Amino acid sequence: MFDKILIANRGEIALRILRACKELGISTVAVHSTADADAMHVRLADESVCIGPPPSKDSYLNIPALLAACEITGADAVHPGYGFLSENARFAEILSDHNLHFIGPKAEHIRLMGDKIEAKKTAKRLGIPVVPGSDGAVTPDQDAMAIAKAIGFPVLVKAAAGGGGRGMKVAHTEADLQLALTTAANEAKSAFGDASVYLEKYLQKPRHIEIQVLGDGRGGAIHLGERDCSLQRRHQKVWEEGPSPVLDAAARAKIGNTVAKAMQELKYIGVGTIEFLYEDGEFYFIEMNTRIQVEHPVTEMITGIDLVLEQIRIAAGGDLPMTQDQVVINGHSIECRVNAENPVSFRPSPGKIQQYHPPGGLGVRIDSAVYQGYVIPPYYDSLVGKLIVHGKSRVECLMRLRRALDEMVVDGIETTLPLFRALVREPAIIDGDYHIHWLEQYLAGQKTD
Repeated sequence: MFDKILIANRGEIALRILRACKELGISTVAVHSTADADAMHVRLADESVCIGPPPSKDSYLNIPALLAACEITGADAVHPGYGFLSENARFAEILSDHNLHFIGPKAEHIRLMGDKIEAKKTAKRLGIPVVPGSDGAVTPDQDAMAIAKAIGFPVLVKAAAGGGGRGMKVAHTEADLQLALTTAANEAKSAFGDASVYLEKYLQKPRHIEIQVLGDGRGGAIHLGERDCSLQRRHQKVWEEGPSPVLDAAARAKIGNTVAKAMQELKYIGVGTIEFLYEDGEFYFIEMNTRIQVEHPVTEMITGIDLVLEQIRIAAGGDLPMTQDQVVINGHSIECRVNAENPVSFRPSPGKIQQYHPPGGLGVRIDSAVYQGYVIPPYYDSLVGKLIVHGKSRVECLMRLRRALDEMVVDGIETTLPLFRALVREPAIIDGDYHIHWLEQYLAGQKTD
């Protein structure tokens, strides 16, 4: 087992990793920018190191500063959390070159799955169903038009690198394609330094369903069920739940076993998430995230498995915590991402939290690093915290979520709590009858069907 882990992140995920380390008896090192000097994970860690000024490029993305922090403190492993350097293959290689353990997958798997074109080819080779589309990058010429016609409009133009909804454009007709290709390529070049784009069939009203996997790096891998992340705004997840309201046990086992088998063949190590679009009973691979997910607590609540703790154990050479037959899905869980944003315009709302009261009670969990008097800085993402609830059934879970949302108090800044209080009372949400475009239609005041 590791002696000391440096947590190369901030906010709630840094605190989440710190808690797992403490339960394993591992010493912790918190790194922070000057803007995060009063952060909760900094206060609770065994040691802390300031790695630079507020801009991420000068602090949390500053690899030399992180290496120096490891050397100063004697850390022997680094946990990257999510975001920042968590899916940076070069960072993993640099750590290895300095005899430091990267708590995550092999650099080759990060690189493979970070390129969406190669990831799709790999998924297809491993027997994972994929969305119909181009076999590789396309250019704004007749070749792209021919491929689009063969797929059938509408088509989705997607950046080969990156994520977060950037470099994605829909072409509904032949006339739309040229502009979509050019716009997506320009966005991709600006955001990721790579203008490569490819084409996929644009599904009309799919669900976004992802399968959580855990591999030991030696050919062993299991799946831990699915999460339904269909409630999204601008391709950003807002509400996640598991199990999905639209999958039965047979469908879950079929796609889960397919994914687990693929991860066994890859000899994947650590946690990972394979994301699909699901429509008319069919799954279509869209990407794999080679890190812990923001919404991992949903899986923890319905399986009883501490994913971050197991991630650390496996990185240190440990075995999988159980066999596939021992994985049991228990009840239902929902997570709401509470952001420091205006609930209507979604304009960021950094500032000082004047009053803070998290909800409690049976089956209620808050993953947050804020506290009363904490100042949310304007330099990073706007996540205040994640409210996660669990119940014996989806109905019980929804009622518990309604109660917990009404209890939660975050004053001094604007948050998205009012949005969730409205959503949990919406008939379509109560019925589980929604898709990836539903939330944006709801926010626009349009009729959903």
